Amino acid sequence: MADPAPPAIDDETLRAYLAESLPAEEMARVERGLRGSASLRQRLEDVRQDRPESTIHTLGAIWRRARLSCPDREELGSFLIEALDPEHIDYIIFHLEVVECPFCRANLADLRGQFAADTPSTQVRQRRYFQSSRHLLSNDE
Repeated sequence: MADPAPPAIDDETLRAYLAESLPAEEMARVERGLRGSASLRQRLEDVRQDRPESTIHTLGAIWRRARLSCPDREELGSFLIEALDPEHIDYIIFHLEVVECPFCRANLADLRGQFAADTPSTQVRQRRYFQSSRHLLSNDE
């Protein structure tokens, strides 16, 4: 038996898409639909035009757009190596697991990938680069 067809993309889903409040799988489904349908792109533009200005400029909307509560990349790196105060670690865990910030989760996944790629051969190569250019850093000629 074939899988049931995914639900149609209605205006409410498009509003949530514009607000970036859909789960990642649903965002991807809407984006696929938008790429394949000129009429859906036109409906998205109609929904965008029909949004009341008050929702675009609310404190919450501005806060979310500017990601004011998001830790920066350096903080996320420090979080991975557990080099933060326990309170700060608790906040980042809350931000990642309860708020489920898609930006920070993607950033953290990228950092984890970089840490995983930091193999012994990478470390040896980095040490060789440093030693070969060490003379450029010293004041001695």
